[in-house]
Amino acid sequence: MAGMKRLSRKEAAVQAKALVAGMSAHECVEQLNYDAPGIERLGIPPYNYWNEGLHGVARAGTATVFPQAIGMAASFDPDLLHSVAEVIATEGRAKYNSSVQLGDRDIYKGLTYWSPNLNIYRDPRWGRGQETYGEDPYLTSRMGVAFIRGLQGEGKYLKLAAAAKHFAVHSGPEAIRHGFDARISLQELYRTYLPAFKAAVKEADVESVMTAYNSLNGVPCSVNAELINHILRQEWGFQGHVVTDAWALEDVYGDHTYASDAQETMVLAIRAGVNLCTGRCSGATADALAAGQLGEEEVREALEPVFRTRVRLGMFADDCPYDSIGIDQCDTEDHRDLSMHMAQETFVLLHNSGILPLDTNAYGSVCVVGPLADSRSALLGNYFGTPTHSTTILQGMESALKGIMPVRYAQGCSLTGNHARSELAHEDEGESEALAMAAASDLVVAVMGMDSSIEGEQGDAGNSMGAGDRGQLGLPGRQEHLLRALLDVGKPVVLLLVGGGGFALHGLEDHANMAAIMQIWYPGGQGGRAVAGVLLGETSPSGKLPITVYRTHAGLPSFQEYELGNRTYRFLDRLPLYPFGYGLTYSQTKVDRPSVVLSGGSRRISVGVPIRNEGDCPVSEVVQIYLAHHESGLSVPNWNLVAFTRVDLSPDEQVVADLEIGPEAFMEFDSQGKMVVDGDFFTLYAGISQPDARSVELLGQAPWPVEVNFATGGVRILKPGPAAVAGKTE
Repeated sequence: MAGMKRLSRKEAAVQAKALVAGMSAHECVEQLNYDAPGIERLGIPPYNYWNEGLHGVARAGTATVFPQAIGMAASFDPDLLHSVAEVIATEGRAKYNSSVQLGDRDIYKGLTYWSPNLNIYRDPRWGRGQETYGEDPYLTSRMGVAFIRGLQGEGKYLKLAAAAKHFAVHSGPEAIRHGFDARISLQELYRTYLPAFKAAVKEADVESVMTAYNSLNGVPCSVNAELINHILRQEWGFQGHVVTDAWALEDVYGDHTYASDAQETMVLAIRAGVNLCTGRCSGATADALAAGQLGEEEVREALEPVFRTRVRLGMFADDCPYDSIGIDQCDTEDHRDLSMHMAQETFVLLHNSGILPLDTNAYGSVCVVGPLADSRSALLGNYFGTPTHSTTILQGMESALKGIMPVRYAQGCSLTGNHARSELAHEDEGESEALAMAAASDLVVAVMGMDSSIEGEQGDAGNSMGAGDRGQLGLPGRQEHLLRALLDVGKPVVLLLVGGGGFALHGLEDHANMAAIMQIWYPGGQGGRAVAGVLLGETSPSGKLPITVYRTHAGLPSFQEYELGNRTYRFLDRLPLYPFGYGLTYSQTKVDRPSVVLSGGSRRISVGVPIRNEGDCPVSEVVQIYLAHHESGLSVPNWNLVAFTRVDLSPDEQVVADLEIGPEAFMEFDSQGKMVVDGDFFTLYAGISQPDARSVELLGQAPWPVEVNFATGGVRILKPGPAAVAGKTE
């Protein structure tokens, strides 16, 4: 199948146009809805376009649940993410085939998947940041392209149709998302919020794009002709279909008060380039037709791209090879093993005193503590399926240590507060048991953080006081109090952090008994197995932070401010707790002097980065290159990630990581959002982290600075040192 030429949109348009031409005006109007009725005489079955698959087929029963998207971003492994997306596509096809055979064409049973989420995780308070690939435009674009390609497949027909969402500037606050107006300069729009969507269109040929709820500079995204018709279609050449987010068109005349009513909204939406409405738009569209506000041909033209997608999915063909995929392909053992492998690449080791990997001969017992230790929700995040075999962190530890040492367990506290009424028990009534068990054990594994009841989408996070967003960055409820008490017991504590973002630890990271800290995100259905395997040294953690972990929320700009100032590593003017791109392994890797080759006249650079594993543990390391352009008044204040790659290293092995940097990396966006050449002198930093002072402090090594002058063709490689670092304390 991979060798077959893809059915082009031009070819698909012939059949799509014929199908739409055979419809009455009324039927065309009905087909603009996400839950489109069938038209039997034309051989068109009913179809529901709403399906979810951020990290596995979601909300449709049994499926492999992979780590949440933010965790998979921490892998910095687009190839592995591509494999994950291929599995999601296989299981999605299996679900669809089974449902069709049973006559079930309801929601979550189709082939059009509203994934991935390519929004930028610009603010740590955003509850849906967990669905994204982090704060960096380049990382997001690389992971997004890999996911889309894996989901859509390579054969004649699309395996699934991906939808990049939410176009284009959308990242909270959740509570006001239906009426919020994101104000942003054209420069920031183009250099931060659009690159991943552009890559999805131009590199991955994404089949669909979903609009956002909010407005952008005064115009709701779902009727924003500048975004949809001009940027998406004219600038980038997008030829797929545009779908609105759920009931977003109601917001246009509701919360946004941009249009007078639903009828005017549908006119604006169709003329802006929308093809499919997630909501109830038939009546308003019919009224607009009857009133002469819309022409029938406009409606037909809007509908044709939607049917091109269905044709390209092979829904009207008798030679689609994916039709044979059976339901037995859902949540298979191989798929679960892939989920575990991905989970182990997502874990970010933030601190290690040397206790990890655990030496089971050094300890006689372990106490697993925390409200998320035996929690299934701690594995899943949001938008998830139902794994047939899930393993909590406690279960994973019990299984791995069976016959080796006793594993004790205490919840210690609830996730956000005590379950007991205050008149029945003190708020810390669960802590005494946890502290007693910790004192009776040789080692404590504390599992703390958040789940989807605290962070997530508006309306889903029931325990959240911020409609899914976070009000502060510390551990919720009594968890920080419990953690401090556990540390004071005197036993070494390994802290596992669950959630879609980082946590301010308020100095506890420096406690003498804090032996190790590892961010495990939402690790998926096999999370318990994966965690136990990493803690016991079956494999080394190798994830890198796709976000900045801040010391506190104090000093952050307003959540409603979409200019980045003092948020994300590209703009931060203070030292974070843990920086973007940072993560330890169980070994020590050292980067040596890189080699650099300039391609004459093209501003394309090839970099070879020698890296050696100086330890005795096999590891996978992420080589990263950042670019600073401080002579330009158009550049970001710090630097941008411009290349990365994973390398596997046996003990004492050295390899050369080869990376390419294209000419666009050496251009800037001006005030009109146009890419321009603005200078010839740049500094590259080649290593395993950013060149910031905090990364250097944590890792004990700095990247190699490479000065490049395109005017002279000169390259100057400097030794790593203090001159290469930047940053200041808070």
